[in-house]
Amino acid sequence: MEAKIPRVSIGLAVYNGDRYLEGAIQSILAQTYRDFELVIFDNASTDRSEAICRQYAERDSRIRYTRNPRNVGGANNHNLTFQNARGEFFRWAAHDDLLAPTLLEACVAALDANPDVALVFPRVIGIDADGKELGVTGIGEGTERLPAARLRTMVSRRHKCEAIYGLVRADALRKTDLLLNYTDSDRVLLTDLALRRPFLQLPEALFYKRFHEGNQYKDWRGRMAWFLPDLEKTGKVSFPTWFQFFHYLRVIKRAPLLLRHKLPCYAWMVHWLSWNGTRMAKDLFVAAYLLVHSREFRKSRYADTSRWA
Repeated sequence: MEAKIPRVSIGLAVYNGDRYLEGAIQSILAQTYRDFELVIFDNASTDRSEAICRQYAERDSRIRYTRNPRNVGGANNHNLTFQNARGEFFRWAAHDDLLAPTLLEACVAALDANPDVALVFPRVIGIDADGKELGVTGIGEGTERLPAARLRTMVSRRHKCEAIYGLVRADALRKTDLLLNYTDSDRVLLTDLALRRPFLQLPEALFYKRFHEGNQYKDWRGRMAWFLPDLEKTGKVSFPTWFQFFHYLRVIKRAPLLLRHKLPCYAWMVHWLSWNGTRMAKDLFVAAYLLVHSREFRKSRYADTSRWA
């Protein structure tokens, strides 16, 4: 007899996350909604992450643990958790965040009650490195009625991409590019989803998002090494803001929208250029600056994790 396929899949990507990993796993296993699987991909961690994951996988048959033989990059590792998921609904989880016990139950109920919605996410409680609450956030990004209005919200920096940890219909997520290898690609992924169907934000704050030194990056270009670890070996220059702009255009082009809905989306990208022109110019300036220096110098810029962690 074939094993029953769970309705919900949770994808947890981890790399050297042993400080908070047990708490994250425990908060997932404590969900009141029980019909789920936890798909963990360990990106060749060098700390206790492997031992922790194997210990929990031995205890609970809902956990499927895989260890990559090498670091494949942060976004690629996140994508692997989805590509190996089996559920009708999917949610990404981070090794340093926590879930309220009723999060899955509330999100599944909302998706069942709203078949026209692509993704459901709760309001978010920020917590610091020690678990102290920092306040509740949530602006309801992606919930607007018209596609162009959803795009305007999603491409802005008013939100912190908290919806990326929402519960999404797997069939909708499969139609996207998933996470691509450049800084802030999660914002474009959310835009892609929102152009297909609106989001729904729950009024309850059920997700505890941790903000600490290990997940705050200070340099967009340096952060590219999280996506592409080989940059620490090659020192290749990168243009993350340019990548993002052209990705937005591709997402709008293939969105299943009538032309009268697509045109306002393209028009709004002119505004996006005015907001991000300085970033795009800085991409070019930094690339030129790096290219006049040695390869070893460029490699050191990516290897300095204090600048992009």
